[in-house]
Amino acid sequence: MSRHIAGRGRVGRATPPPAGPPVDDVDCDLSSKLTLGQFLKLASLLDSGAEAKDAVASGAVSVNGEVDTRRGRGLVHGDVVEIGGRAARVVAREGRDAT
Repeated sequence: MSRHIAGRGRVGRATPPPAGPPVDDVDCDLSSKLTLGQFLKLASLLDSGAEAKDAVASGAVSVNGEVDTRRGRGLVHGDVVEIGGRAARVVAREGRDAT
């Protein structure tokens, strides 16, 4: 009898999961709290605060792969925000002169 299980294919030849959208790195000043709503505008994922408020409230925004409905959620270095097939990563800005 065959040990092949229908529908599983050959072991070791699994197809890799589809890649998500390309992620753009966005330099951010993390010396003060950076909120999800602020980052959506800063990363040009949305045009206005009103759009950000509506998108977050409707569950259209995910942070690190999980839907988050808190517009005031604090973001940290490395967080990836995605909306509508576009994504951006929070990157802590290196110490730069404030001139």
